[in-house]
Amino acid sequence: MSIDEYLQSLIPERNGLIAEMEEYARLHNVPIMEPEGMETLLQILRLKNPQAILEVGAAIGYSALRMAEAFPNVKIVTIERDEERIGVAKENISKACAQDRVILIEGDALEVTESIKDYGTFDAIFIDAAKGQYRKFFELYEPFLNDSGIIVTDNVLFKGLVAVPEEEIEPRRIRSLVRKIKEYNVWLHNHPDYDTVILPIGDGVAISKHRGQRK
Repeated sequence: MSIDEYLQSLIPERNGLIAEMEEYARLHNVPIMEPEGMETLLQILRLKNPQAILEVGAAIGYSALRMAEAFPNVKIVTIERDEERIGVAKENISKACAQDRVILIEGDALEVTESIKDYGTFDAIFIDAAKGQYRKFFELYEPFLNDSGIIVTDNVLFKGLVAVPEEEIEPRRIRSLVRKIKEYNVWLHNHPDYDTVILPIGDGVAISKHRGQRK
């Protein structure tokens, strides 16, 4: 048994709608957060005790509903551009009776910043969308973060490929994507306003905490 398998074996079994969503994601190749990564995100948020969360990349609403389940009094605004996934996310949010707390913004995250302004600022931002655009997402939505807020980014180890020599990565499209993720990781660690650590859990989770000195 690998360490990942061992950690997954400790996670309580999910039931009901959450289990249905996990199975849907598996059957339809929808990328959702890996179980140990999801549990890590929730624990980080418990320590932060947020009142408002912004998610960049709703997919089918899995992470948003996991956060809504863990934090019954928290407002969650989540962004998704894929029409098919938007439809599924709406159904799942409705099934969870979470329409009053999970607000789905339809559109490209690179283009809907004006819509986000209507919801104020956030204690935490979760980035889990197009990996090649991570830095742009961070720069666009970081201004909506409260002082001392946190930004969590998923998939920053990209199946371990960030540690593989580039010339060994095929096809070229994946090589280019890995290069962008590596550049993002370096940029995060050198950001003057944030302290960042990457946890080798799930597909790699970066936690960036604002130093609380807004200009």
